[in-house]
Amino acid sequence: MHPRRPDGFDGLGYRGGARDQQGFGGAFPARSFSTGSDLGHWVTTPPDIPGSRNLHWGEKSPPYGVPTTSTPYEGPTEEPFSSGGSGSVQGQSSEQLNRFAGFGIGLASLFTENVLAHPCIVLRRQCQVNYHAQHYHLTPFTVINIMYSFNKTQGPRALWKGMGSTFIVQGVTLGAEGIISEFTPLPREVLHKWSPKQIGEHLLLKSLTYVVAMPFYSASLIETVQSEIIRDNTGILECVKEGIGRVIGMGVPHSKRLLPLLSLIFPTVLHGVLHYIISSIIQKFVLLILKRKTYNSHLAESTSPVQSMLDAYFPELIANFAASLCSDVILYPLETVLHRLHIQGTRTIIDNTDLGYEVLPINTQYEGMRDCINTIRQEEGVFGFYKGFGAVIIQYTLHAAVLQITKIIYSTLLQNNI
Repeated sequence: MHPRRPDGFDGLGYRGGARDQQGFGGAFPARSFSTGSDLGHWVTTPPDIPGSRNLHWGEKSPPYGVPTTSTPYEGPTEEPFSSGGSGSVQGQSSEQLNRFAGFGIGLASLFTENVLAHPCIVLRRQCQVNYHAQHYHLTPFTVINIMYSFNKTQGPRALWKGMGSTFIVQGVTLGAEGIISEFTPLPREVLHKWSPKQIGEHLLLKSLTYVVAMPFYSASLIETVQSEIIRDNTGILECVKEGIGRVIGMGVPHSKRLLPLLSLIFPTVLHGVLHYIISSIIQKFVLLILKRKTYNSHLAESTSPVQSMLDAYFPELIANFAASLCSDVILYPLETVLHRLHIQGTRTIIDNTDLGYEVLPINTQYEGMRDCINTIRQEEGVFGFYKGFGAVIIQYTLHAAVLQITKIIYSTLLQNNI
C-alpha cells in the first residue's frame, strides 16, 4: 500500500547534502556547482510541487552591486540590482516567469498523477479483484473500449469514483509518518552518511505508517471498485468513517469471509516497503544518469539559458515518473493479491469488466496470501496476476505525454522571454 504519488526522495540517501552544511544560521557558505565533485547536491529534498522551490540549485543571491560570473555548469542566477532600471526589470520578469513555470510544471505533474490517471486506477483495481473475468485487459485497446462502455451506461462518475478517498489516504499516510517520527527516534529522512541501522529504522517507520493507514486504504479500495449502479451518494469523509469502523468492528456489516486486519498487515507492509525501496533506487539511478548526461553536455559546449532552466526542473520529474512506472510494473502481481485480500468479505459489488454493463458480487474465500497466490495461478494462470495491466500502460502514457507537452510550453515561454 502506498500513496499514488511516490514518496519522492524521502530516503536511501536522497536528502541532506548542502542543506546540512548550510545550517540554520548560514554558518557554512553555500555550495556551488562549479566543479564536478559537487554534483551530489543535485539530489535535494523534493518540494511538495516539484519545481516550485529550489529554483537556483542552492546558490545564494549575489549581494547588492556585486557582479557575478557563472561557469558553464551553473544554473540560472538572479541579476544584481543596478541603477539602469531596464536590466533589473527584465531580470525580475524572468525570475517571476521562472517561478511561475516551475509551479506550473509541478502542478501539471500532480494533476496527471492524481486526477487524469484516476479512471485508469479505477478500472485497473476492478479488473484485479474480478476473479470472474474472462477478458484480462492486458492491452490498452480493450481497456479504452470498456471505459467507453462504463461511461456510456453509468456516466462519467463511474470512472472518477473514490477519487476523494485516495487523497484522504495520502493525507493519513503523511500525517501518520510525521506523528510517528516526532514521538519516536525513527528517522523520517536518511542522509548521505547512512548506516544499516538507520536504513532499518527508516523502513520500520514506513512499515508502521502503512499499518496505521491500512484500514483507510481498504475503505478507499472499496469506494473505487464499488459499482456506481448500486452505490449510494456517500460523503467525502465516508472513507474515514469506514476505516475507523473496520478497526473497531462496527459499521457496514461484512460477511464471515472478511479477513481480520492482523492477517492483512504482512501483505500490506510488504507491498508498501518494496514499492518504496524500488522507487527510491530507481529515482537515484535515473538522477545519476541525467546528472552525468547534463554535466557532459555542459563540458562539451555552452548551454543555452533555456536548457539550463529545463535542467533545473525536469530531472526530478523524470526520475519520479520512471520510479513510479518501474515499481508499479514490478509489483503488479503482488498488488493484485493485496487488493483481493482487502476486498474479500466486504460484500462489494463491482462492474462486469467483460461486458461493460451489469454487476458482479465478490465472493472469494481465500484463507490468506499464500492461498490467494496458489488459487490465482491454478484457476486463472500466470496472466491472472496481470488483469487490467492495459490500464497501467494508458496511465503512464498520459503522464509522459503531459510531461512532454509541459516541457514544450515551458521552453516556448522561456525562449520568448529571453
